[in-house]
Amino acid sequence: MKQQQLSSHFKRSEFVCCCGCSGFLCAYELIDVLENVRTHFNSPVVINSGFRCVQHNKNVGGQPNSRHLRGDAADITVRGVAPKLVADYLESQYPDKYGIGRYRTFTHVDVRPTLSRWGRN
Repeated sequence: MKQQQLSSHFKRSEFVCCCGCSGFLCAYELIDVLENVRTHFNSPVVINSGFRCVQHNKNVGGQPNSRHLRGDAADITVRGVAPKLVADYLESQYPDKYGIGRYRTFTHVDVRPTLSRWGRN
């Protein structure tokens, strides 16, 4: 079976819940942001965590109101690019909106309608 493409560089399977439940939800706006990151760095964006079902979110210690539950968040790495540089770029592109979290090994991005930042060192 051929993988369903969501955009030029992203497949549905990259956003399915990791626990095996086959849960899926993904906001088009999030895909647009990830395509922007892919184009800017000219390097593959790896989705470490996309949609999460309630049980999986609980199992991984996610917040009860996590944006992953809504399908509008992703924890990402960009091949060959430090997470700090990814977060810096996202903040420069979206200074007045979205959630951007800085972690040592990945960057969180979500397309919430308000501004939120965390994990600054």
